[in-house]
Amino acid sequence: MLVLEIDNLKKYYGIRKILDIKNFKVYKKDRIGIVGLNGSGKTTLLNLISKDIEPEKGYIKVIGNMSYIRQLEIVDKKLTYGKYISEFGVKDKNEEFMSGGEITRLKIAKSLSENPVLLLADEPTSNLDFEGIDKFTKSLFKFDGALLMVSHDRDLLDKVCNKILEIQDGHIKIYEGNYSDYKKQKELEIKTKEAEYEKYIKEKKRLRRAAIETKSKSKSIKTTPKRMGNSEARIHKMGSQSAKRALDKKAKAIKTRLEKLEVKEKAKDIDKIKVDISGAEIHSKIIIEGEKVAKSFGDRLLFHNGDFQIYNGRKTALIGANGSGKTTLLNMIINEDEKINISKKAKIGYFNQDLSILDEEKSIIDNIMDSSIYDETTIRTILARFLFKRNDVYKKVNVLSGGERVKVSLAKILMSDFNILILDEPTNYLDIYSIEAIEEALIDYNGTILFVSHDRRFIEKVADNIISIEDKKIKTFSGTLKEFESRKRKSKDEDVEQTMEKKAVLEYRMSQVVGKLSMPSKDDDVEALDREYKQILKKLKEFKR
Repeated sequence: MLVLEIDNLKKYYGIRKILDIKNFKVYKKDRIGIVGLNGSGKTTLLNLISKDIEPEKGYIKVIGNMSYIRQLEIVDKKLTYGKYISEFGVKDKNEEFMSGGEITRLKIAKSLSENPVLLLADEPTSNLDFEGIDKFTKSLFKFDGALLMVSHDRDLLDKVCNKILEIQDGHIKIYEGNYSDYKKQKELEIKTKEAEYEKYIKEKKRLRRAAIETKSKSKSIKTTPKRMGNSEARIHKMGSQSAKRALDKKAKAIKTRLEKLEVKEKAKDIDKIKVDISGAEIHSKIIIEGEKVAKSFGDRLLFHNGDFQIYNGRKTALIGANGSGKTTLLNMIINEDEKINISKKAKIGYFNQDLSILDEEKSIIDNIMDSSIYDETTIRTILARFLFKRNDVYKKVNVLSGGERVKVSLAKILMSDFNILILDEPTNYLDIYSIEAIEEALIDYNGTILFVSHDRRFIEKVADNIISIEDKKIKTFSGTLKEFESRKRKSKDEDVEQTMEKKAVLEYRMSQVVGKLSMPSKDDDVEALDREYKQILKKLKEFKR
């Protein structure tokens, strides 16, 4: 069943062509993930489909009900959105105290409750914790409609999508399969293009060389020597003219082959951030240590009696549910809380979610030079790697996109005299290609990193140590996220097994007590049995809950 058709669409911003789509169709069973560089037109495409903006040319036809989970949207928190309001845990929440993650859950609940045949989603997992992402993923498994989703969450794109739409230079291309399948196809495509281009260049050079050699031979054919007689001269001239004609004919044929040679374009590289990160060495084994750390806001307790260590050279991910206190703990470290000890040689570079490290009225290069230990030439080189080239460095921060601001903030931290990186959601607003590039840079970094992220794949690739805030406790685990979650599942299974054993014992005892109460002997204390019955019943109800 067709739910969306786009035909001959063109969209401009000023003189810049953002999108040029000849034809694009979406069917009910399609789960399409949209990828592309920041500014390539991903959100613009969704806004065109939703009629938030209009194209300069072409038409868009949506067949059936459509809903849109927007990045920037004010939701009426007083409305109730069917069963989804409870499923996403935001029923009866006080609207004044809703976190960013809870507002995102509310937006998802609103869109799903509209029972759309086409669901548009623009970075729907922004600000969501692991639980929220899992709930959203499960909802999409049950969703009986078409999905068009912009996301930098590679795990989500792998689990949910059966197609990937790539936007590059205003044009779209569809790849079958999930994000991992797209990556493999893209790599093969680039290798094939590189091989074809190399073959094309080699053949072009060969033909040009052959053309030059043929022309040279043609020009080198000698005229008739003066000493020859008329008869000899006539025979020589006829032979020379015949050879020259043959060579000229060959040269013309080579020129025709050159003109008809199928042009192969060089594979276009997607610019990636490449940064050499380094910092002054620290010799302490433990860089940051917290002992009996506690924090509360009024009656609301975040965590208490928490102990943790950040080891030198380790890459530690700080994880936990929305509102558990992750950013609060980072701020306690930055502000040197009395319960937290920090190495005297530590120079902390802090990447904040609000990007407060930047002066909005200053240019990119002025922001960097304010705290950089490098000269302007080096700064320009590194900014070019962050895709700020030539006059781009003079742009003021207040005109930059969210993704560009994130990159400038990271560049400022990396070019300052820091030896510890503390990063709070560093991948927000970045496209997938930039995330993967920063991922590689952090993996190669030899210093100490503490970071907060809800991107499972980013954590799994970068972190070798986990600090988790759960049940108002701070827990430390040495290992990857996958190992941490495996240990947690094992522990939970063991708890369930023990619980089932306790429940079985209680049920057996209950049957004995009920039997004695129904037919008490003269030795039975009926009142004591009745009290025991009520106690067991209460415990069994707790197990049921």
